Amino acid sequence: MVNIANYKDMVVGDRVIRPGCSEEFNTGDWRSMLPVIDLDKCIDCLTCWIYCPDDCIVIEDDRVVGIKMSHCKGCGICANSCPKKAITMTFEQEESQ
Repeated sequence: MVNIANYKDMVVGDRVIRPGCSEEFNTGDWRSMLPVIDLDKCIDCLTCWIYCPDDCIVIEDDRVVGIKMSHCKGCGICANSCPKKAITMTFEQEESQ
């Protein structure tokens, strides 16, 4: 087995075979869209947490407190699943200004 320090070091067609190692690879740096949570609208139903495919929704004491951007790929599933539309997707450049 080859030790890979970064997911960018993987070759096309490669696969991760060691269970649980995806947490070691920060994959959020290639997204173009960024989820933004309006905590005033959020009712802490945790629907976004249930549907997020990358476990990026940060929960503390049964409340949504943020998003783990190191793994967020900007897919928008959290925003689409939110019943209160408390999550909006914005372009990455807009948020950084």
